[in-house]
Amino acid sequence: MRIDVVTIFPEYLEPLNVSLVGKARARGQLDVHLHDLRSWTTDVHRTVDDTPYGGGPGMVMKPEPWGAALDAVLAEGAEALAADGDAAVGDAAVGDAADGDVAVQVPTLVVPTPSGRPFTQELAQELAGRSWLAFAPARYEGIDRRVIEEAATRMPVVEASIGDYVLAGGEVAVLVMVEAIARLLPGVLGNAESHRDDSFAPGAMADLLEGPVYTKPAEWRGREVPEVLLSGHHGKIARWRREQAFARTLAHRPDLVARWQQGAFDKKEREALSVLGLRWDEEQGRFRTTADAVEE
Repeated sequence: MRIDVVTIFPEYLEPLNVSLVGKARARGQLDVHLHDLRSWTTDVHRTVDDTPYGGGPGMVMKPEPWGAALDAVLAEGAEALAADGDAAVGDAAVGDAADGDVAVQVPTLVVPTPSGRPFTQELAQELAGRSWLAFAPARYEGIDRRVIEEAATRMPVVEASIGDYVLAGGEVAVLVMVEAIARLLPGVLGNAESHRDDSFAPGAMADLLEGPVYTKPAEWRGREVPEVLLSGHHGKIARWRREQAFARTLAHRPDLVARWQQGAFDKKEREALSVLGLRWDEEQGRFRTTADAVEE
């Protein structure tokens, strides 16, 4: 996968050289390119922002450097991928073969913004299926909207939010998204099965948090590993882990419980949910806690 990031703070992306992502880059599984937006400014002060039309606080990132930067990223990336013979499965292309033009591959442009689509495990999985991603992290009050609108005529655009809060800039969000996406690429994780039991992993129980985990020693500071994990009984261990996941989800993300479906659980699991105070409400078609009923 090729990843391009246009930013006014390339040094902010240094963590992409370490840990899981850094190893993936070293192995050639990730081809990451950082671009300084100020390289496409034309004034002596290398200005990338200006006051907003209509008034208001803050500054807005100018369209000229962003437009020039994205033009350059498109040209450079397409040329490199063509030279490498990248198949680009699932990515978009521009050009009309009927007119004799050669189709040119384009990236999916990811724009981190608090007003975007929630960045979920499902979206990470979707983006992991692309062969080329370009990130446009903003600063100040954001990027002139015309940049996004114009880009959308040339490539797929995903505006994504990593949470209901506001950061000083989108670079942190890029780090979050790249790591979430990279670990889903084939061969990046040492164990290909590792991400399948992740919290929010796609599947019948995507709305279930992962339960607690333990390692050696079996006793530490007077605290022991749950006996079932030492039993060697794989069936009991699997059921215990699932029940612990139920409890953790109820404790930390009760909003997810409302999306659970009764058919996703067998009889013993439904008994475990009952112990946690959850019951299936046939009329509302969802699990409800005893507290829900009391409040009503």
